[in-house]
Amino acid sequence: MRQSPRQRPRPRLPPPGAARRAAPGPGRAGKPPPRPSPRRHPPRRWCRRAPPTPPPPQTRPSRRHGTAVRLAGLLFLGVWAHHQDHGLWPILARQWDAKWYLGIADHGYAREVGTEGSNLAFFPLYPVLVKAVAAVTPGTRATTGLCLAVAASFVAAWGVFAVADRLYGRRVGVLATVLWAAFPVGLVQWMGYTESLFTACAAWSLYAVLTRRWLWAGTLAVLAGLTRPTGIAVAAAVTVAALLSLRRGFSGRALTAALLAPLGWCGYLAWVGLRVGRWDGYFAEQRVWSNEMDGGRRTLREFRQLLVRDPTPHLFLLLVTLVLVVSVALFALSARDRQPLPLLVFTGVTLLIVLTSGGVYFPRARYLLPAFPLLLPLALRLSVATRRHRALVLTAAVAGSVYWGAHMALVWPGAP
Repeated sequence: MRQSPRQRPRPRLPPPGAARRAAPGPGRAGKPPPRPSPRRHPPRRWCRRAPPTPPPPQTRPSRRHGTAVRLAGLLFLGVWAHHQDHGLWPILARQWDAKWYLGIADHGYAREVGTEGSNLAFFPLYPVLVKAVAAVTPGTRATTGLCLAVAASFVAAWGVFAVADRLYGRRVGVLATVLWAAFPVGLVQWMGYTESLFTACAAWSLYAVLTRRWLWAGTLAVLAGLTRPTGIAVAAAVTVAALLSLRRGFSGRALTAALLAPLGWCGYLAWVGLRVGRWDGYFAEQRVWSNEMDGGRRTLREFRQLLVRDPTPHLFLLLVTLVLVVSVALFALSARDRQPLPLLVFTGVTLLIVLTSGGVYFPRARYLLPAFPLLLPLALRLSVATRRHRALVLTAAVAGSVYWGAHMALVWPGAP
C-alpha cells in the first residue's frame, strides 16, 4: 500500500558542509531541498589530523554582535551612573581588582605573605602587559589597562566564534558569541579585569587543539596559566588532548605541548615560593585571602543560606546561585552532546575549582565567564529553534546582561 505524505518518514538531513544534499522526496518535485540543520555532535574522532591549512574563521560576525551587546550595556550603565552622580571611568578602570592590578604594574609584587597590601594572589600577565604597553603609549596605566581588556574581549569573542563555528557551523558560532557577550556579569569584559584576556588565551588554545596546532596550543596554555588561577584548566585540557593523540602515533609537537602547557601556572607558583622563601607561598597567600579549597562546603552553605534561611537575600547573590546551578546543568548537556574531550576537560576543571572553593561567594559567576563551552549546548538548540523563540531568548539574555551589569557596578556593594 502506498504511504500517504503524512505517513512517509522524513529524510535525514546531511551534516553541514556535505558535498551533496538529499534529493527531494516523492511528491515534492520542484521544491528546493530543506536546509540542513547544524551538526549536533562533532565527529567522534576529534583528534584526527586536520587539513594542513584550514581556512581562518571570520572575524566580522563575532566582532559585530559582541560589540553591540557590550555597547548597550555601557550605555545603560552610563545613564544609571549619571543619575547617581557616579563617574563611568572609575567604575570601569580603577575599582576592586583593577586597582590591585594597577598597583602591581606601578610597584611590583610584595615580598612577604600576609602583609597589608600583599598582592601575590594575582597572576602576572595582565599587569606586565599594562606596564609594558603604557611605557610606549600615551595615557595613564589605567587607560592602558582598560584598552587592553577591551581589545582582548574582541579577540576572545573571535575565539569563541572560531571554536563553535568549527564544531557546529557559522550560525552556532554567532549565537555562542552573542550568549558569551550577554553573560549576566559580562560587563567585566570591558573593565580592568583579566577575564577577557584569559578567555582569549583559553579559546584560541582550545581552537589550536581542535586543529592540531600543538605548539600554539601549548604556548597559549602557558599564557593562560600566567593570567588566572583557573589557567590550570586550560593546561589540563591541552595536556590530556596531546597525550591521547600520541596513541595514534608519536608526535614531537604534541609531546612538547603536553609538557609545555602547565609551565605558566606552575612557574608562577614556583616563583611566589622563591620570593617569599617557602615552597607553599602561593597557597599560604590564598589562605590569607580565605580562598582555600574546602570540597564544596562553603558553596553548599551559601546555597542553604540563600535559598532556605535568608528571608530577604540579595538579588545579586541569587543571580550568582542561579549561574552556578545552570552551569552544572549545561555541563551535563555538553557531555550528552559529546563535546570534544578538551572542551569537557576545560569546563569540568573550571567548574570543579569554582564549586569547591572555600573563598568568597559573590564573584563566582565572574569566574565562570571564560568557560564559554558551557554555552554551546544552548547555542546549538537556539540554532534550530524558530526565529521568534530565538529572538525572545536572545533579547531576554541581552536585557538581563545590561541590567545586571549596571546592578553589579552600582547597587551591589562588593566586587563584581
